[in-house]
Amino acid sequence: MKRKTRLRLSHPSTRAFMREARRVPHFSLFDRLHAYVYARWLYLYIAIGLGEHWLARWLRPLAAWLTRAMPHKRGSDGDRVTFADTYHGKVVPLEAAKQLVTVKEDISLGDLEQIVPYALARDIVLQHPDHIVVLDCACRVSRANPCLPLDVCLVIGEPFASFVAEHHPSRSRWITPEQAVEILRAEDERGHVHHAFFKDAMLGRFYAICNCCACCCGAMQAWRHGTPMLASSGYVCRVDGDLCIGCGTCIDYCQFGALSINSDVAAVNANACMGCGVCVSKCTEDGLSLVRDPTKGEPLEIRELIASASHTARD
Repeated sequence: MKRKTRLRLSHPSTRAFMREARRVPHFSLFDRLHAYVYARWLYLYIAIGLGEHWLARWLRPLAAWLTRAMPHKRGSDGDRVTFADTYHGKVVPLEAAKQLVTVKEDISLGDLEQIVPYALARDIVLQHPDHIVVLDCACRVSRANPCLPLDVCLVIGEPFASFVAEHHPSRSRWITPEQAVEILRAEDERGHVHHAFFKDAMLGRFYAICNCCACCCGAMQAWRHGTPMLASSGYVCRVDGDLCIGCGTCIDYCQFGALSINSDVAAVNANACMGCGVCVSKCTEDGLSLVRDPTKGEPLEIRELIASASHTARD
């Protein structure tokens, strides 16, 4: 006997997402529609944005027209926001990335402008942070010859993890925090950069860690072409001239083109360096390290942020 199929107009995860969206101040009906389109048709959305889908020829002009026609969002200072304000990543070295996938309590942190220097989408609200889904990277999937493996994007917390798992079952799977740490370690070993991503449509908050390569990642390519979609980790690479042997290995792994050899010693372009730490882990001579650079903002180190928020609450 054939099983009857029931048409479900609304998945449970969609209802949960929309319930949470209604709690977000100033999150309009248009914002909720945008959120659904982005998360439901993620691969199409990203492929069109990257210009890798044939529909991009037709839909990108339409999107530009809609952007002009819709009321412009304004930041807290009243300035008109840019695309980068609505969708951006924060570079996080490996240890900071591991902290984000091993949070053991719900948290709500706002007013993070010094850490995430954008007018919109800069909150960290983690509900059920141990709910983690690994997803095929939409940027890599869009490319003709992508870097492998594909399943390297970590969606963290609710309502995002359940939405992705339910709507993209063939491209995602549930994992434990320990498995997430292993994915981060493996991607670090491959020389890929960890980005904590924020998006206005994703309730204006942190929702994922992407493990990115300059050849596939749309955000890194936008950054290279002048769209500031990425914020520095708050660190910069420093070279110890007594230990560096000028082998050039660090140059091969730098995803931001910030390293060169000068007089047989590695040299850092501090303006280009985003403080990801990949070069540090690849140096066999311990000649590189990350040091704080106050001009590049504050680091996203969740344990310190939680401790600071707890101390402020006690005061």
